[in-house]
Amino acid sequence: MTNKGVVYKEPGVVAVEEIGYPDLVLRDGPGVNPLNVGRKCEHGVIVKVITTNICGSDQHMVRGRTTAPSGLVLGHEITGEVIETGRDVEFIKKGDFVSVPFNIACGRCRNCKQQDTHICENVNPDRPGSAYGYVDMGGWVGGQSEYVMVPYADFQLLKFPDKDQAMEKILDLTMLSDIFPTGYHGAVSAGVKTGSTVYVAGAGPVGLAAAHSAQLLGASVVIVGDMIEERLAQARSFGCETVNLREHANLEEQIEQILGTPEVDCAIDAVGFEASGHGENADEAPATVLNSIMDITRAGGRLGIPGLYVTGDPGAKDKDAQEGALKIRFGLGFAKAHTFVTGQTPVMKYHRDLMQAILSGKAQIAKAVNATVISLDEAPAGYKEFDGGVAKKFVIDPHGALR
Repeated sequence: MTNKGVVYKEPGVVAVEEIGYPDLVLRDGPGVNPLNVGRKCEHGVIVKVITTNICGSDQHMVRGRTTAPSGLVLGHEITGEVIETGRDVEFIKKGDFVSVPFNIACGRCRNCKQQDTHICENVNPDRPGSAYGYVDMGGWVGGQSEYVMVPYADFQLLKFPDKDQAMEKILDLTMLSDIFPTGYHGAVSAGVKTGSTVYVAGAGPVGLAAAHSAQLLGASVVIVGDMIEERLAQARSFGCETVNLREHANLEEQIEQILGTPEVDCAIDAVGFEASGHGENADEAPATVLNSIMDITRAGGRLGIPGLYVTGDPGAKDKDAQEGALKIRFGLGFAKAHTFVTGQTPVMKYHRDLMQAILSGKAQIAKAVNATVISLDEAPAGYKEFDGGVAKKFVIDPHGALR
């Protein structure tokens, strides 16, 4: 059988190419850690991809802001049908419709047993934590493709209870692999509860997911800040207040105009290391969001930080930022006794509950992030459009199941 996937070529360029049909052994290839080459995965399955999404984290690589090698197969947001199982797979069966957590986790190490599946100790020889199709994450082949191999299937995969129901809700369910749990984790980490006032920095897909999650958790007011009016309009479409930081650079003043006070109970950074300053002619300033949310979060408040920060950014404009060293006003956070929660999201901690919220009709995540279906061949154009700041979450449909 053949298999096509989305491949990173060079900064600004991706292409759809033949990538080889997956098997239950991790083969050598671009980005694969040499210590993982030849790794046998009889605990794994082959998944026929139904939907796979373009993520803002993918864009960091495609923009050339990481050390991703040419030829890396992209994609870590995967939903599909199991078509082959390894000999050690006991509970997942052929024909199951499943959501694949973007974290690759063994289920055996200390961290996995504590539900910290985002920092599994056994899947990436370089450091704790791994993901499909991502730089420095062990080299597991990405899932923006027709077929993909998923290891540790019994532990990781979330099986949908009914296939027909799953297909009716597929645009919502496809968000369970990353974006919805990531937004939700940001809100939970920020301490959102009934009656909270919440500021979300960034109206990209993760920011919109965080805003919707804050609403689900009972926030009284959710304010979303961004530099692009189209994305702010998307946030308003499901009941958020918004602030345009290109038109008005003073965030505290805008918060006060909405709430009557210049501070919120908690804040979420859904931007990450490619942040810019505020104002019409703002330049890149990667510590801007972290410093601004410390400014506007009340003393004793919590800061959820699902936005990606990296240890190496070759595209940064100053040497410190190239090494992940940012000019953060940590003394301010200390003085206000803030709690900071960082790191990738442990998807398995949340995905079953969020699936139930989707299936019951309580969560409308596809509507919140403006899920937009494209074909696999349209993925390069989708990357370009997404990079331009469009208010859409692109969902790739490799086999035409949704069209």
